[in-house]
This record gives sequence, C-alpha cells and structure tokens, in this order.
Amino acid sequence: MLMCIVFTQAELDYLATQRIGRLATVSPDGQVQNNPTNFFVDAGTGTIVIGGGALGSSKKFKNVQQGSTVAFVVDDLATVDPWAPRGIEIRSTAAALTDHEPPLPHLSREIIRITPTKIVSWGLDGPRASRTV
Repeated sequence: MLMCIVFTQAELDYLATQRIGRLATVSPDGQVQNNPTNFFVDAGTGTIVIGGGALGSSKKFKNVQQGSTVAFVVDDLATVDPWAPRGIEIRSTAAALTDHEPPLPHLSREIIRITPTKIVSWGLDGPRASRTV
C-alpha cells in the first residue's frame, strides 16, 4: 500500500502519545461548537478518524454532515518549567460517514474522517511550522 505523506514523523510520533483532541465545527446558522474527542491517525491515508459511542447523534457529526469545515487541535505541555507547549492544529474538510467499520469494537458505526488541508505544529521538533497539504 502506498503511504500518503501528510504528517511529518515528529507529528505522527506526537499524535501517537495523545488520546484526546478538540474538534471545532460550525452549524449552518453559524454557531461554533468545540468538543473534546478521541481520535485515531490513519497514517496510510493521511487522515484523522473520530469515533464515538453514539457519534451519529452528536452535534459535531450533524454539523459535518451539513458541510462544516473543521479545526482539530491536539496539544499539551511538555514541561511547565521551563514552559514548553507543544501541539498540532489541523484545518480541514471532513466527511461524516455512516455504516463504517468503527476504529474500536465498542464504538458506533459512524465516523468523522478529517482530511487535512492545513497543518500547524509547534514544539515538536523545531520552530513553529505551518503548511498547506
């Protein structure tokens, strides 16, 4: 299988150590929603997969179904002394998929697949980096 190179190795290494990110979506009437959520990296396709116990009934899923773009952020503090924030922001289009194999057996059959269009990372392997993919 051909691997899609979207994330740097430092970004993949960082994302592999994290369990929770925050997904921002916008409803058709302009209301912004931002929720913590689990995530899974599909390095082969260069995408992020969001799953959940009842994801199909969530506001974030419905917003994506209705065409919302998304921003997904994973960040933490490597240390507090010295202060060393690190993280990654993914701006994107997304797809709300139904009847899809869940990333874990106990999750529902709905997923959100995030295909990055812009990645901003900081504190991972050098200075802040921003790139369009």
